Amino acid sequence: MEIPRRRKPLLLSAISLLLLAWPASCADPVLLPVSKDTVTSLYTIPVRDGANHVIDLAGPLLWSTCAADHLPAKISCQDPACKFANAYRAPSCSIAAQPCTSKTQCTAYPYNPVTGRCAAASLVHTRLVANTTDGRNPLSQVSVRAVAACAPKKLLPRLPAGAAGVAGLADAGLALPAQVAASQRVANRFLLCLQRRGEGVAVFGGAPLFLLPESAVGDLTATLAFTALRRRRDNPLYYIPVNGVAVNQARVPLPASALATGGVVLCTRVLYTALRQDVYRPVVQAFDRALARNDANVPAVAPFELCYRSSMLGNTRLGYAVPDIALVLEDGNSWTFVGSSTMVDVNGQTACLALVEMKGVKAGDPAAAAVVVGGFQMENHLLQFDLEKQQLGFAKVPFFTACSNFNFTKTQ
Repeated sequence: MEIPRRRKPLLLSAISLLLLAWPASCADPVLLPVSKDTVTSLYTIPVRDGANHVIDLAGPLLWSTCAADHLPAKISCQDPACKFANAYRAPSCSIAAQPCTSKTQCTAYPYNPVTGRCAAASLVHTRLVANTTDGRNPLSQVSVRAVAACAPKKLLPRLPAGAAGVAGLADAGLALPAQVAASQRVANRFLLCLQRRGEGVAVFGGAPLFLLPESAVGDLTATLAFTALRRRRDNPLYYIPVNGVAVNQARVPLPASALATGGVVLCTRVLYTALRQDVYRPVVQAFDRALARNDANVPAVAPFELCYRSSMLGNTRLGYAVPDIALVLEDGNSWTFVGSSTMVDVNGQTACLALVEMKGVKAGDPAAAAVVVGGFQMENHLLQFDLEKQQLGFAKVPFFTACSNFNFTKTQ
């Protein structure tokens, strides 16, 4: 997984920069539907001109391809926005930065989060069209001022068909959350509710969130538990402080400092949660022992190791009747994953533990995260990234609803 590295210290906050540049236009949060591509399993939102952009929780920029005959006014390399655009660079990006003079336009270096490939791109002012929301329905259309990079089409391979670019959601100055917060004068936080099927929801700015049936669900943000969001100086990834892993509430014996070395990160461009070898092996063994169904074991189905005859597992309202897996957080809370988040059906007869081992990574390697929580495990969990308080809120969506049950019908 590519981890962008920091190029220069940021002297100003991105939000202050954008607030000085543009007036506020609306105080309501901004709503965007989330789709899941059936081929790549990547999540997308409609951003520029309604075109789909891949969600990248580690992405520091908004970038897309731009038609040559409609390029908006470009930004000077001496503009403060250019510093934010070049604050992080993918490790795989070896393009030499251009010298900056009074006549040089800003060049950013967006990258494809799947291939790791980067390209030189012009930084431009643009507008994003979306709807505001009260947390229940879309309200009214709004135009969000933003800065984006116009990338060449050669940066699109292995993204979903029809995708025009990437919407970075990292805690970075020109990522989408900061830009929406600045342009719309809303809180610098966002809700993400990823769906397994259908259409999920993203809300930028402080808001409640109601799913259907509203009378039974209520405001899901009231159910959030919280933990700290951690940042590292050299990249914009979201880290959470994890002290251990538990299977059926029993701590899994792990090597000393295994989770501290490399940390635990959240990543939507990885489908299944990946664990470094020194964490993966003990967790998988603990799960198999706790399930104690050797009679249900079947041969592995790549990329998974532990697979079972699904008809022998039993079902509950929370998915297969298998042991829970929990990340034990530093503050005493636990983020727990039940059968619907830990098991995946690979065919009509087989279900596998939806964890994978990181390949090409040595045990204890400090350059590699210990755990990368993937999109499958985040699905049907409500996540609130509060970038002002540096907190992550998390809650399992009740079994009788789903992230796809937001009412996208306007009431006005």
